[in-house]
Amino acid sequence: MQENKGLNRRNLLMGGLGLGTAAATTSIFLGGFWSNRSQAREGVFEIVKTDAEWRKLLTAQQFSVMRQEGTERPWTSALLNEKRDGAYHCAACDLPLYASKDKYDSRTGWPSFTRPIAENAVGTKIDRKLFMARTEVHCRRCGGHLGHIFNDGPRPTGKRHCINGVALKFVAANTSS
Repeated sequence: MQENKGLNRRNLLMGGLGLGTAAATTSIFLGGFWSNRSQAREGVFEIVKTDAEWRKLLTAQQFSVMRQEGTERPWTSALLNEKRDGAYHCAACDLPLYASKDKYDSRTGWPSFTRPIAENAVGTKIDRKLFMARTEVHCRRCGGHLGHIFNDGPRPTGKRHCINGVALKFVAANTSS
């Protein structure tokens, strides 16, 4: 008797079970990769606005990065080559986040800093997108997504705050006495 190797109930059920398992596993490991919902916004922040209010204040690119946790293209930020003394503020709420003295060229295509301007200037959470766990960094006052923190930075901290330039606003130091 010859075995039927075509489509039958057993093959259909096994295939469906395999697809279901793959979908569940992908969802767990990607942590909502396809979701536009910003998890940073789920925290309690001093400044809370609706998406409509944020859209009025931010450019489309800033909204995508800061409220939907998007990423700007590397090498496109005007702040990448900013060399003046000053501070980098949150583009959404103007909170000072990073000092120019802590900025360095990481050669990654995004402005990078060794530490925030003050320990309580930024908040962090675990980001499980892209098949790995990374440390996401956001503005502690408005929850705006800034970028990620990596453990491959220079001394003294060994940290690299890899920040989307569109999430920052540079404020030059007052040079007059």
